[in-house]
Amino acid sequence: MRRFALRLAVAGLPLLFGASASLASEVELPSTMAWTAYGTNSSGYAQVVAIGNMLQSQYGTAVRILPGDNDVSRMTPLKTGRVDLCACGIASYYGAEGVLMFADRDWGPQPIRLITTSKASFGLSIAVAGDLGVETPADLRGKRVAYIRGDDALNKGTEAYLAFGGLTWDDVERVDFPGYARSFDGIIAGNVDASFTTSVTPPAQQLASSPRGISWPVLDPNDAEGWERMRSVAPYFQPHQVTAGAGGVSADNPVPSASYPYPIVIGNETLDDDVAYSLIKAMQEKFDSYKDSAPGANGYALENQNLKWVIPFHEGVVRYYQETGVWNDDLQAHQDYLVRRQNLIVEAWDEFIDDAPSDNDAFTQAWMNARAGALNSAGMDLIFE
Repeated sequence: MRRFALRLAVAGLPLLFGASASLASEVELPSTMAWTAYGTNSSGYAQVVAIGNMLQSQYGTAVRILPGDNDVSRMTPLKTGRVDLCACGIASYYGAEGVLMFADRDWGPQPIRLITTSKASFGLSIAVAGDLGVETPADLRGKRVAYIRGDDALNKGTEAYLAFGGLTWDDVERVDFPGYARSFDGIIAGNVDASFTTSVTPPAQQLASSPRGISWPVLDPNDAEGWERMRSVAPYFQPHQVTAGAGGVSADNPVPSASYPYPIVIGNETLDDDVAYSLIKAMQEKFDSYKDSAPGANGYALENQNLKWVIPFHEGVVRYYQETGVWNDDLQAHQDYLVRRQNLIVEAWDEFIDDAPSDNDAFTQAWMNARAGALNSAGMDLIFE
């Protein structure tokens, strides 16, 4: 009887450990979470609302959304710990690299980690008033182009499109706006001609419905020199056949253009591993419940995730991908490289900041020199100079 009982106990061990493993992999989210996102009329905000509704209905987690018109207003609450996550744009990449708006004494390189991204049928492009006859970026010469104060991501996107056409800001009339949505009000009112956006965003739809209409500059996928110029400004852009967008863009009427993930959902490195794991698990397992609830939300599907991109994943997310079997040694090596790169930049910042110049312009230049020195010594690409 004792031997029989022992055999039963041993036989039950796999079940016991299997149950423990299962429990360890359950979705366990806090009762409330706070996110920042683009403004209330953006596709990014609409997607966070859709995700928040899913988390509330499926897991009882209430999501509070703080909209922000520019990168500063979106990233500051994440930096200060006021929010858990940011549904950001490409400025999150600038933060990881410590460049542009982050090459500032109040910022510096941000220890952020990637949770997930959306990349679907939409594109990221310059929306142009349809009454101007603009067909390619080169046609923007002499036109009035929006510049969004405090939003390096949107302005860098505009600069990249101009570069594709062989142009710079000096070749257009720059018109400054305090926020993204205001620039589209300006196009409709006739005060400016173009502004950077996603092809599915509500302001683009509003412009398309206005008397001016909308057009999207075509990027020839075979224009090697144009793509080289664009990537020299913004290396994260990739050719993309846009099949969803304002102005009749569809699978039957696509536009050869460019894209990168938007939104890019990030958290700080210090975000609890179990929260990061549970969030990506919830977003993948309950994908069908929110994928059609907002324009672009279907971009969070697993097959749309670039697991070898430019920002390191959160360790909780890596755990989920390992568990599902999509992670491999090559992806881990890339992840390790990105973490080493970010740690190197953060260490360079820590060594630099105490004796940094007081003048703002001198500060930025000195930091970029210190950053370049650290990356060069490690044999890593500068990307930004």
